[in-house]
Amino acid sequence: VCRKSKGKPNGKKPAPEEKKLYLEPEYTKSRITDFEFKELVMLPREIDLNEWLASNTTTFFHHINLQYSTISEFCTGESCQTMAVCNTQYYWYDERGKKIKCTAPQYVDFVMSSVQKLVTDEDVFPTKYGKEFPNSFESLVKKICKYLFHVLAHIYSSHFKETLALELHGHLNTLYTHFILFIREFNLVDPKETTIMDDLTEVLCSSSGSSSNGNGNGSSNSAGAQNHVKER
Repeated sequence: VCRKSKGKPNGKKPAPEEKKLYLEPEYTKSRITDFEFKELVMLPREIDLNEWLASNTTTFFHHINLQYSTISEFCTGESCQTMAVCNTQYYWYDERGKKIKCTAPQYVDFVMSSVQKLVTDEDVFPTKYGKEFPNSFESLVKKICKYLFHVLAHIYSSHFKETLALELHGHLNTLYTHFILFIREFNLVDPKETTIMDDLTEVLCSSSGSSSNGNGNGSSNSAGAQNHVKER
């Protein structure tokens, strides 16, 4: 939980943090639609599961990339020296498994470029009729969704003031609600990974027919969850 610490500056308690502006009721009420997202994320009967996961994951990637681009000029190596969400810092792991400490804009760039590469790869996200999805498809989707969650969480924790100034908080809240309900519906991200934003999730998603806590209907099956990103 991101609360102000009463510890002395030279103590071992975490540095004081600002009140979470994004939890203020006047802002959490803001949406661009009142659509019932719980129904929207459910798998239609005539659609193949992998096709549905591919279509939605690609769409979320584009929307989250666009949302980040609106505040990217404020997310710099100086303002965001680490990829932080509240008290948690994320590291990138390269293809060899080497841990890379990077700034937030570098981390987001790693995320977006690697996801772009995957969603445009015909062998991973096939678009041609008769082409099969790879056996690793679901684990790759889980990895992508985990990365995208980190980007959304960073926007809230570090750039909500800028989002407010641009009057895009309604878009951000709507996107977050839709995304969280989607990853819960298909158990795509380990609830432990999303716990850091449970207070926001409860406020935004409880009115969308979802369980209000982060552990409700999440699965502990987190294939590949620890491959690239570690907390702290």
